[in-house]
Amino acid sequence: MTSEPSFHTGVVLFAHGSRDPLWRLPIDAVAQRMAQQKPHIPVAVAFLELTAPDLPTTVEDMMKQGLSHLRIVPMFLGVGRHAREDLPELVKGLSLAYPQVNFELLPAIGEHPAMTDLMAHIAAGDSERSIDE
Repeated sequence: MTSEPSFHTGVVLFAHGSRDPLWRLPIDAVAQRMAQQKPHIPVAVAFLELTAPDLPTTVEDMMKQGLSHLRIVPMFLGVGRHAREDLPELVKGLSLAYPQVNFELLPAIGEHPAMTDLMAHIAAGDSERSIDE
């Protein structure tokens, strides 16, 4: 049995960004699905570049909710320079700016075994597969 996250925990879905305004739709869809599935967990999106809001703006907005813990989820399939260097530096700066907040930086979403499994099933044409299998 897993325990539910604290009310004071929020989640930031962090993605690269693009000049194409449609690029962000899948990230927004994940945030919407999470809000439906776990309405007690505040969730927001943030982008590294080319798309608003950026991570500092999102964190500032989430701090208005009285959160003490922010889980940052890099929505990258692979780990390149952005996930390996840029994001940890951003989080380090935010930790200095908000010492009252515990920032938890998760590995890139593409590194999660469940994501690898799901992508393999999609690629194989298993459209009927449920996440719970």
